[in-house]
Amino acid sequence: MPFRVVPTTEDGSLRVTDATDADLAVLTPAQAARLRELAAPHLGDGVHGLRNLAQRCRLLPEDQWPAAVEEHFRSLRSAGRGDESREQILREVHCRLLPHGSFTPETIQTMRYARLVADGLVFAYALDQPATVRMLTDPDVARVGDEDALGRAAYENLTRVPVQHEEIALEGRAVLQSVYGDSPFVASRALYLGQLHHQLTGASLPDAGALFVVPTRHLIAYHPIVDGSVADAVNDLAAYGLGAHEDGPGSLSPRVYWWHDGRITSLTVIDEAAKSFSIQPPSELLTRMRTLVRLDDAGRIPGRGRTDVTASQLAGTAGELLTRLPQDPALLAEAFPRLLDLAHAHCADDPAASLLDTWDAWATSLQLGTALFTGAEPQSCALGEDCERPLPAFPAAPPADARAWLDTFYLAIVCRDRARIQRLREVPLDVLGEDPTADPYLLHWIDTLQTYFAADCSMDDVVEKLLAVIDASHGEAVTRAPADFVNAVDYQPVALFHRLIARDHEKFAKTLADALKEHVRFWGDSTAPRAQVALGPLAMASLAHSWGFPVDTGLPQLPECLVDGSRIERIPG
Repeated sequence: MPFRVVPTTEDGSLRVTDATDADLAVLTPAQAARLRELAAPHLGDGVHGLRNLAQRCRLLPEDQWPAAVEEHFRSLRSAGRGDESREQILREVHCRLLPHGSFTPETIQTMRYARLVADGLVFAYALDQPATVRMLTDPDVARVGDEDALGRAAYENLTRVPVQHEEIALEGRAVLQSVYGDSPFVASRALYLGQLHHQLTGASLPDAGALFVVPTRHLIAYHPIVDGSVADAVNDLAAYGLGAHEDGPGSLSPRVYWWHDGRITSLTVIDEAAKSFSIQPPSELLTRMRTLVRLDDAGRIPGRGRTDVTASQLAGTAGELLTRLPQDPALLAEAFPRLLDLAHAHCADDPAASLLDTWDAWATSLQLGTALFTGAEPQSCALGEDCERPLPAFPAAPPADARAWLDTFYLAIVCRDRARIQRLREVPLDVLGEDPTADPYLLHWIDTLQTYFAADCSMDDVVEKLLAVIDASHGEAVTRAPADFVNAVDYQPVALFHRLIARDHEKFAKTLADALKEHVRFWGDSTAPRAQVALGPLAMASLAHSWGFPVDTGLPQLPECLVDGSRIERIPG
């Protein structure tokens, strides 16, 4: 399996940095001087760094240092001298990650094949021999003759390196995967992190990849990028990696890296002059992280969001926000998603949405969502039979939140509120297009809906725009939202709308059943509010029912009294 090198220099070649006393920073000045004295007789044998030896000695009483130094250099001398046969090399060779700082002018001259894979990390080949590890030199590589065979053997041998694995739940919301072992090749398995993750968990890494650290050659800690906890994980990994790198032994890199589609990118920027570290994700990763945080904060994906709240708890929060709105209209942007959560959560105990409290939550959600995007005159809303609340006037100041607009539009369709549908149609697409988390397909979908519900709708225009949605909703065109979320959530209403405008009753029914299966699969056993109702498919099913389509009202996550309209009442405003 080929490894795609991402060099951090223009030509991918290695730069040499001067060796300094940083290798001995774990020791006191007196201890460092003592170690140099013990190592001095051995340094004529070649170029050797002392960092690993210093880290070992730090853990030993000083009277044991002479023996430890002798053993260390005896092990180095026992390494093969380059007379292994081609067959032996292929049998013992492994891919190896090395710290960039360990390369000297002498080693550079003998290992010109080595390449930077990311800042601070060098890819090379090494032989795992009974008593030691020997790095392959250029003559060794030439002796094998077949570079592809060498690469395959190194990869296959690396994947057989035994490791131990455990999950570490930190105080925040991030969970780190810890991989460790005695082999000096454990950290090198980060080169093929996707393969390692599948071997350990049986699952594939998400499309966004994973963040990881390799602080020592015996340790990998990584975090698959699946939800908003990535914002916590990047800081947790940075602190963990730096501490473990300083402690050793076998220090490799203090940096945080991003593994994505077989490539490795450093997120850590080191200011040598100021002796400071900072995390600076590339724009592609930063956009993905922001999208996941927004999706997670809005409760749109399984993960760290509001999974254990009840409808009664949400009702209390919603009631408090509604009470404060007349004095603080700026709370509208916070109140709308909380009311929408409440509407979904009510359907856990009232799956048909037949009760008044459930309807009130759906109706109030629509009132707040429409006010958020189009402004509104003073009106009243209700949260239960004896709980009517006044709502103040709101200016028309639509936020750049494409999915919140879609939520509101879906609500208007479900509630058969034609006036609000038309008001929402007039929200400028350019404003929604400023949403930094919205992929192009999402904006094409909004454009399609706004066009379709226009009074002078042209079906040719609708079809053309729908095709643009379909073309932009898969493959490399999607760079922000997770692919699984796009397929299971965002795209399902698009597929249903396609069958709807084609007036294909049979295919609409099948697509609706498939959409709800995708919804259930995506949410699994989550009790989050949005797991209770598939809002987009519900909107399309409500529209289909209004058009006389035979819609199965007994399907899960599809409240019957909303689909057939039997619970719908006039909404103030």
